[in-house]
Amino acid sequence: MSEHTPSARHTQRAVDLALSNVGAGGKPFACVVVERATGEVVHEATNQVAQSGDVSAHAEITAIRELAAGGRTSLEGCDVYVTAYPCPMCLGALYYAAPEAVHFAATREQEGEHYEDGGRYMTLATFYDEVAAPVDRQRLPLAQVGVDDPTEPFRRWTERHVD
Repeated sequence: MSEHTPSARHTQRAVDLALSNVGAGGKPFACVVVERATGEVVHEATNQVAQSGDVSAHAEITAIRELAAGGRTSLEGCDVYVTAYPCPMCLGALYYAAPEAVHFAATREQEGEHYEDGGRYMTLATFYDEVAAPVDRQRLPLAQVGVDDPTEPFRRWTERHVD
């Protein structure tokens, strides 16, 4: 496999895992993490929300957590293959995990034609715009609360970790 060529085989594997997860009562999402240089599958995970009741147990988050539990704290050097374009939560987690690239089978629009996974404050179609909206325009009520020194934890962290 060329170092920079996305693999249809790995993308199809994510789709196949998602199909198995649906068959087992889960949601239609899966994630395959691949070492870019070798093409070796490092980890596979499926969405575990239905099985666990944990609304954050999306396939990408599950993969990142399971890899971290095994000592891998970054996806640097890896490509990630997923069933659909990541939701904002997963996209944020992937930015933090910093893989070389993320490859997806279905676009947001293709997913939305057949699946809705919204909630009280958003739908699949509105979620991306919702999280980008100014705080005072988001549907989830958010408010800063006055405390004596809201920046103290961040200053203390910087004092300990930044020269």
